[in-house]
Amino acid sequence: MSRKYSLAFALALGTASFAAAAQAQEVRFTCAYDGNGCEVLKDILSRYEKQHPDVKIVTDVVPYKALLEGLPVQLAGGSGPDFATVTDLGGLNRYYLDLTPYVDAKYWQDNFGDVLKWYRSGPDDKGIYGMQTQLTITGAFINRTLFDQAKVAVPGKDATLDDWAKVANEVAKATGSPYPMAIDRSGHRIAGPAISYGAKLFDADGKPILVDEGFTTFVKKFVDWNKDGTMARDVWAGQGGNTYRDAAQEFINGQLVYYYSGSWQTARFDSQVGDAFDWEVVSQPCGPAACTGMPGGTGIVGFKQTKNPKIVADILNFLAQDENYLDFTVRTRNVPAHKAVGAKPIDYTGATPATQKAMNAWLDQVPGISPIAYAYQGYKNNRAMFNISVQRVTQAIVGESSVDDAMARAKTDLEEALKQAK
Repeated sequence: MSRKYSLAFALALGTASFAAAAQAQEVRFTCAYDGNGCEVLKDILSRYEKQHPDVKIVTDVVPYKALLEGLPVQLAGGSGPDFATVTDLGGLNRYYLDLTPYVDAKYWQDNFGDVLKWYRSGPDDKGIYGMQTQLTITGAFINRTLFDQAKVAVPGKDATLDDWAKVANEVAKATGSPYPMAIDRSGHRIAGPAISYGAKLFDADGKPILVDEGFTTFVKKFVDWNKDGTMARDVWAGQGGNTYRDAAQEFINGQLVYYYSGSWQTARFDSQVGDAFDWEVVSQPCGPAACTGMPGGTGIVGFKQTKNPKIVADILNFLAQDENYLDFTVRTRNVPAHKAVGAKPIDYTGATPATQKAMNAWLDQVPGISPIAYAYQGYKNNRAMFNISVQRVTQAIVGESSVDDAMARAKTDLEEALKQAK
């Protein structure tokens, strides 16, 4: 072939490649995770793009707060992404794309059957809407180095939250640590301890009530601990409205003795604490009714408004396959929600001994999750209940109302929220 024709051929190839790239279907993915979840997903999705050069996935990584508060507004206005990570699983159901026509329903039911219902509008809804990327559980971390320095014994499996408050104060005093305890500013995060102290959250007919004697008992303890310095007060009192706030940075900085958050923080502590101090996951704090955390986790869903439903469904199906799901689980240090992946021992490759131990601790806690906690996580209007909890408990913490008044208002808030939901 002459140089003239070679050049022409190369130009033709370049033009064809440019045209193919120009014709690639672009889909947008909004991602928010604690830790490295979005980074890992972007890498896995790049493999999908290599297998499907006609698809371009644009990933927008946003803070969790932006996802929680901004995504519902975008969807309501018709300007949302094609697919996204979500934690308000059932609450956003009206926007979801049903994947059923595009995927192997049996595969999804076999592997995600226990959590698919969390995404549905109600018991009569049989759609497949989301892929649960992990099964999280709320629970506690301790700075073990501080316990050792203070020469205070770590409480055992039957320890109550009152027991933990006592020893956390002892450790903080002995070591000069500014914060004995902290719980994330989240209605979801305080739900587990509330259930352990007797909160039922629903009546005998399954109607949500939120406030009862058990819930109030826990809230009174929590408010008192915020006022006497047991809890890091600014985590709750330093924010307004429904704003989410965690205390991970305080823990990473070695300032916090006992931190109640959840399993999703494990990868973050693995990478950011390093060898600064020894940390570990401890048993669920007990109450008179249970020793439970809240299940949950982030899922990925497609939205009805997408112009490429088949592509979006295919991407989610790709992420759900055993090999890709296991890759995400190992690299993000999470408990799998995928039955086939979770049925085999998982080697968290590259994890430190602390993280391997932590993951085993989380796995041990899953069987003890209360049925009330599963029901609460699966309830489609739980976001309203979480928000009410945050707002009213905060008012009691900062002294705007008594606990009893705050709980009375919470009941009224729930009644109004349920009316609006209908």
